[in-house]
Amino acid sequence: MRPARANTLNAMWSRHNADWREPAQIASQWQEAADTDPQLLLFTARGAWWETLAAKAVTLLVTREYEHLVIAMGVTGAGPALSYMRMPHPSGLAIDRARGVVHIASTRNPNQVYDLMPVTRLTARLDVKIEPLRDHPLVPVRSRFFPGCLYMHDLALIGGILHANAVGQNAIVRLSDDGTYKRVWWPRCIEVNGRPVFGQNHIQLNSIASGRSLATSYFSASTDRLSFRRPGHENFRVDKRGVIFSGRTREPVVRGLTRPHSARLHKGRIWIDNSGYGELGVVEPDGFVPVARLPGWTRGLCFCEDIAFVGTSRVIPRFRQYAPGLNVDSSVCGVHAVDTGSGKVLGSLIFPYGHQIFSVESVPGQFTSGLPFRIGAKRALAREKKLFYACSVLSEDGP
Repeated sequence: MRPARANTLNAMWSRHNADWREPAQIASQWQEAADTDPQLLLFTARGAWWETLAAKAVTLLVTREYEHLVIAMGVTGAGPALSYMRMPHPSGLAIDRARGVVHIASTRNPNQVYDLMPVTRLTARLDVKIEPLRDHPLVPVRSRFFPGCLYMHDLALIGGILHANAVGQNAIVRLSDDGTYKRVWWPRCIEVNGRPVFGQNHIQLNSIASGRSLATSYFSASTDRLSFRRPGHENFRVDKRGVIFSGRTREPVVRGLTRPHSARLHKGRIWIDNSGYGELGVVEPDGFVPVARLPGWTRGLCFCEDIAFVGTSRVIPRFRQYAPGLNVDSSVCGVHAVDTGSGKVLGSLIFPYGHQIFSVESVPGQFTSGLPFRIGAKRALAREKKLFYACSVLSEDGP
């Protein structure tokens, strides 16, 4: 072989041999995941943020969709702890508490659902020294592809089965383990001459307040009318046109909202983020009642007893008209702890270089300390490699 060709082959071999070596790349199936912009991980705490998390003993999981980033935060014996994992455009989060699985929707096409579980122990190895496991980070154990025009947003367990908003089809779908899905619910307003219109996003059907069944669940949307102007169009009218649908009747039970997101059932009442006005509120017999006004596009909501954890986002510049009730220029990307009785903001965590938050969910701190990659210290690649090399999510070995 000629020396020039041999040198080229050797250089190619060296480059290919070095590719796909970092756990962050493999875990997210994305080569650039190893090169996270450090500015995305900067944060500022305000008020009694850490004290509130510590008092509730929870770990918060937060998806930041346009930064392709999932963040976890909590308080351990060593103090505040933040961790992360890269993922293409993460949106909805759902916690299967019975099985101990965290589901995360990844909505770039083809859509995916990642399943994560906490590391329960480290397996003893003869080839590397394994340190004792002091926490239980979540690691991916499976990813399912759902090709097609689903455009998944929220995820929710209804009757113990994973469901998603198929925003691109104006419907709710039941997701199967084999990568197939079935449309199982849609609002009556998308039916024309008795036939549902699934061919295009017309109403931005984007969140699920999950009950025990579809009939006892509720779903939010930006409108209940089909028109040539659709969500995503700059001239799509949004102010006071948002609704919440009843799963039982398939008709609106609440009107007058503006780009609502993150509908949730809590203590028998429907809560909602009225995004275009930066509000968190609850549905009363007379309609929507704001409880708190926050500094940004409200999206992402979960509850821990009397505390609501609410996400806020900046507004995408070309969609300023979608937020008629906000000071767009002063909006922030962050998560806020709100007392549901008084509406008082107890504390906040702000990401100064963040942009969009989609979902916020909480799990007990004893279930998991967060995600595999740490924030606030120099990345310990050797530790990460050992974690993925020796981790186990099994409760015990088989025979």
